[in-house]
Amino acid sequence: MRADARRKRDAILAAAVGVFAERGVDIALDEVARRANVGIATLYRHFPTREALITGAYVREIELLCDGVDELLAELPPDEALAAWMRRFIGYVAGRPGMALALKSIVLSTDAAAMQASHDRIYAALGVLLDAGRRAGVLRADAAAEDVANALSGISLANSAPGTQERAGRVIGLLVDGLRYHPEA
Repeated sequence: MRADARRKRDAILAAAVGVFAERGVDIALDEVARRANVGIATLYRHFPTREALITGAYVREIELLCDGVDELLAELPPDEALAAWMRRFIGYVAGRPGMALALKSIVLSTDAAAMQASHDRIYAALGVLLDAGRRAGVLRADAAAEDVANALSGISLANSAPGTQERAGRVIGLLVDGLRYHPEA
């Protein structure tokens, strides 16, 4: 992709994330184009459907979220880094009305490879956090990244409505406490 096309695509995704955060995903896409300072034809050239734009915005945000793992581990003990990463994940969902449900509805009908790549990134990020916690002796050895991601997905869906982020934080605390549990031999 040419540099100018990449910049326009990135601007469209950043604008989409902003508009979705403010108003949900059921908006006129010309608002996204206006905010990105591109024409509607440019938006549709990069993202031919609403579903493609939602998926693109999701993938972009997951990449940013997963890229922050090393920074968290440099600043916090592994178990606290895991909890902070989970809160960021939940904050992403809570800050975008309808995004979790829209993603769930399009996951089977859209770019399955892009969605799978995002899930793989999430599993890898969680794997890094869990491995760091195991090495430090603060997280249980039998926790699988896929299982933790599944629990996190449930927390996200159950707490996607505005005003539920505090409750989601408490549930994350319970989950991380469970991951700290070390059964006696």
